[in-house]
Amino acid sequence: MNSTPFSMYFDLLNGMSDEKSTTKRFLSNMKGMVSDNDALEEMLANEDELAYEFYELSLPEKDGALLFGTSIVYPGKVGNEYYMTKGHFHTILDTAEVYYCLSGNGYMLMENPEGEWAAEELTPGRAAYVPGRYAHRSINVGTEPLITFFVFRADAGHDYGTIETKGFRKLIVEENGKPVIVDNPKWKNA
Repeated sequence: MNSTPFSMYFDLLNGMSDEKSTTKRFLSNMKGMVSDNDALEEMLANEDELAYEFYELSLPEKDGALLFGTSIVYPGKVGNEYYMTKGHFHTILDTAEVYYCLSGNGYMLMENPEGEWAAEELTPGRAAYVPGRYAHRSINVGTEPLITFFVFRADAGHDYGTIETKGFRKLIVEENGKPVIVDNPKWKNA
């Protein structure tokens, strides 16, 4: 835990830091998160690719503190669905978060428990504000890594379980060479 001022280096081009290691999520970590599980299994038979990685800083998880880091989502698709992060709500549901795009091209897909959703485009220099009560996931629709810098309240926690159980209402898939937002046929209204 760190309760004194400090700084940390993040490379603006690749989002990486030589001061800490990342948490890595491979395709095998995305089982049940993608719409085409058959395509995922076929890909895993060949190789378990790195889908994304992010930094989790060890800072005090207390009210008034902030957590920050970078997220790197690699380009690729499972079937026609773009690589993405798992996505999460915050345990403290009213927690907002900001993502600032350093490089790449993608979307921040968001939804709240009441059924409202949004997809904000992420391009270099563009920041996406995720309001409290919104689950969110980063989706890379480009050919380069999607790199974002994020910040949120340190005691917010992460609820991945709701998304693992229900999924997101919407998916971003490639149709005719372009990203398109479609209804998720596997979304569970429970």
